[in-house]
This record gives sequence, structure tokens and C-alpha cells, in this order.
Amino acid sequence: MRKLFILLAPFFVIISCSEKENKNFVFVKGGSFKNTNSSYYGKDLTISNFYIGRYEVTQKEWVEIMGSNPSEFLGENLPVENVNWYDCVKYCNTRSLKEGLEPYYTIGENKKDPYNDNGLDEIKWTVTINEGANGYRLPTEQEWEYAAGGGQMSKNYTYSGSNTINEVGYYWCNSGEKNLKGSDWNWSLLQNNNCKTKIVGSKLPNELGIFDISGNVREWCYDWHNNDTDPKGRVLKGGGWIGADYCCEINFQGNYEANGKGSDTGFRLCRGE
Repeated sequence: MRKLFILLAPFFVIISCSEKENKNFVFVKGGSFKNTNSSYYGKDLTISNFYIGRYEVTQKEWVEIMGSNPSEFLGENLPVENVNWYDCVKYCNTRSLKEGLEPYYTIGENKKDPYNDNGLDEIKWTVTINEGANGYRLPTEQEWEYAAGGGQMSKNYTYSGSNTINEVGYYWCNSGEKNLKGSDWNWSLLQNNNCKTKIVGSKLPNELGIFDISGNVREWCYDWHNNDTDPKGRVLKGGGWIGADYCCEINFQGNYEANGKGSDTGFRLCRGE
């Protein structure tokens, strides 16, 4: 760990640069899955220590790195949205380089991924990981679900941080001007209620101090969706302002072609220990 020593007579003050650099990240102590609602609970699986973003990546953070804002609902502290999976891995590498970190991904923009046979995805970049690189990355689905479920501090909540979705997340019933509880979902209702994304960190955090991991925007993970009967896509987790409450449950797995994007789709960053 790099440390900066500052002399303030008569004492030495030690500032940990890595702690300062990770002030918007939460350290997640690894281990087995404790949350019984997790799809990985009871399996022979151990997660290593890692860092995950305390908040979803905001539009301010995106613009600082990428120079433009693709979002439909504009606001510096709103989550960035309308970003596809490829946009997100490119952001990870670009931000890593800007901060002097080793990029986690090797991105072959001119090489089609032979594994990706999804006819809706015309991009199909070949993306591989650089094991041991200290740069930013997307969480794996297992890491995401482990963190969302509270890690080793889990209290077995259905949503991330609560059994009551309104306490911790924005979904279609509470993301507009009035509460739509009891109504049947339909697009006209959402539009007439001006439903949209909300400022990150507006709801309560989960056991680890992570905000909006249930609701607000769906979040890209690195993994391929594991249902062989569906077109190949990447995993989305956490639900969003446009979807139902069950989509915000920690074990819900979404599937979307990697080039897909929408006003309910964003991401959060991850880094190794």
C-alpha cells in the first residue's frame, strides 16, 4: 500500500493513498455466500476480496472520462444510462489509463468474437481479461450478487439492504411523481407519472454501505447469460426504475445483447483487492 508522509510538527500524519483513491469504493471481504436468497447460496463457491463502487457510475464520472453524455435523463449525479456492455468495458480501460492503472481488458474492436452468435449484436468485439491487472472492471455476476446480498454481513434480505423495496431502490412504482403501488404495469402509466432515474445514494444502503444496487438502473456484469436456449447476451442485475419489484431481487438475472442499451441500463465499477 502506497503511503504519503506529511510532517505536521510535532507529529507525523500518515495518509493512505489507496484509501483516498477508493473513497467511492466499498471493500468487500470475500468468503462463501451467507444470504439464503442468493442463487449461489449453499454452493461450493468462495468469493475473493474485492472493491465495488459505492454508487452506480454517474453522468459526471462518465463525461469526465468519455467526453460526452449518452443519457436520456440528464443530471451530473444521476446514473449514466443508455450505455451498452461494450461502452462500459471501454470506459473501464479508459479510466484505468487516465489514473495510471493497468487496463483489465484487452479489447479487439476489429476482431469478431466467434462465441457471440447473437444476431441482434452487430458489434461482437472480442474482449478478454488481463488477469492480475489493477484497473477498473465490471463485476462478475457472482461478485455482484455476493455484494448485493451483504457479503459476510448479510441479514438475508430479499432486496439489497431490505425486505422492503421502497426503502432501498427505485422501480416502476416509486420512480415517478406519485406512488403507483397496486397498479398493473403499463408504459403509459410510467410516462404519465414522469418515472425516471434518481440521484444516486438517495435511498438506504445495504449492509456493506452500497447504494442503489437494487433498482434505479440495471447494471451490466461481465458474464455471459447462462441459459443456452436464449440468444447469447450479457448479464444484467438489480432491476431498474422501469421494471417490476421482483427484478430488483438480488437473485434475479437479466439477459441483454451486449450492444443493447436503454434509459434503465447502467453499471458500477469493480476492482481487485
